Amino acid sequence: MPRRILIIVGHPDSNPKRLCRALAEAYADGARSAGHEVRLIDIATLDFPILRTMAEFADRPLPITLEDAAQALKDAEHLVFVFPLWLGTMPALLKAFLEQVMRPGVAFAYPEAGKSGFAKTLLKGRSARVVVTMGMPASFYRFWYLGHGIAGLRRNILNFVGISPVRETLFGMVEGASEVKRRKWISAMHALGKKAG
Repeated sequence: MPRRILIIVGHPDSNPKRLCRALAEAYADGARSAGHEVRLIDIATLDFPILRTMAEFADRPLPITLEDAAQALKDAEHLVFVFPLWLGTMPALLKAFLEQVMRPGVAFAYPEAGKSGFAKTLLKGRSARVVVTMGMPASFYRFWYLGHGIAGLRRNILNFVGISPVRETLFGMVEGASEVKRRKWISAMHALGKKAG
């Protein structure tokens, strides 16, 4: 059954030759070839402010430049995040983007005034895949560092707003990888796109 897929390229460098972009495009091509509806957002091309206070997060309107992204997030049935590992986690620009679009009213809702309890998730029923490139071996990141940066994204952001399951694809030792290896990774992403997984 066709799905609505949102791919978010989280590499802050807009260089079109970045591996993250090739991986995202391969996933998109595979998904489209299987009849899925695909929307791709490249955060390096967006201009938006970072949030600096809780009041801004809770009460300031979403920047106009991110209104389409927030709507795409609500419309999607499956989300794909593609980014490089920087200092053990996502780049700051991707985190700033998520802080903007995962707002009250978009991704979750606070309890009504005067009532206690947990926030209501507004993105329940969606699944996600997190695709991360890194300089170290992927197994080293997963077993030595326990994948803490990705685990934080999964638990503290995606699961918090109702997105589950969240699957992971890690590509390690990307610096200096051979063209054969890169083609293998791109082929794997194309196959994942076809399955919308």
